[in-house]
Amino acid sequence: MLAHRRAEMLDSVDHGWLRAKYHFQVSPAGNPAHRALGPLIVWNDDEIAVDGGFPFHGHRDVEIITYVRQGVLGHRDTLGSEGTIRAGDVQVMSAGTGIRHAEFNKGDVPLKLFQIWLKPRADGGKPHWDTRAFPKAKVISSGANGFNRANGANGSVGSDAPSSADGKGRFTVLASGYYASDEGALPIRADARLLGTTLAAGETVRHTLGPSRSAYLVVAAGRIAINGEPMGPLDGVAMTDVSTAEITAFEDAELVMVETG
Repeated sequence: MLAHRRAEMLDSVDHGWLRAKYHFQVSPAGNPAHRALGPLIVWNDDEIAVDGGFPFHGHRDVEIITYVRQGVLGHRDTLGSEGTIRAGDVQVMSAGTGIRHAEFNKGDVPLKLFQIWLKPRADGGKPHWDTRAFPKAKVISSGANGFNRANGANGSVGSDAPSSADGKGRFTVLASGYYASDEGALPIRADARLLGTTLAAGETVRHTLGPSRSAYLVVAAGRIAINGEPMGPLDGVAMTDVSTAEITAFEDAELVMVETG
């Protein structure tokens, strides 16, 4: 089953420095139909104004993934970690027994990102933070995969990240709780994986979901159809009891997906 969550129908908030749309219910007043999908409990589409950001605040027992769509994100935390995360990069944070962090717009344009929260498979554990660049190579007609890490943020080759050297267009795993099968992805402590791809107009990709047959996909850019359902920019879709997702791009598109379970 596909449950289409159109961008204009999502709960939202505007604080001036922060504009956010919520793909999942974040308060009792939110849309009850937008309930959690297994361990996936939050998917926020945030836009943070220049010089804006979140001051130091705390989390525990949650896995947080940040996918930067536009701009530059600055990060500091009580582990002593500092990072600059740019468009195409992914950041993961395992809060574990507790961590405090600050995140802010470090660039000169509005910062646009997805922030995704997952329930860990077990509470506790040592807090952890990491980031990795996944530059987006445009998918070409031969089907070469986007997100090949051909050139890192500093121009270096990143052979430790997932790629599609076989030339078949497909999703690349960016972060994963399945360490053995997803070597090179950023590690998280949840029964889920984050995937991404870019498609050129007219391109079609078929993706077989894992054993849970459930996932949530957001169109970061472009227009697509998934199993015949048309979707526009920043729309989301909850997939349950779906074995295969067939996705066709009507225009150049960027897709982000979390498989759960």
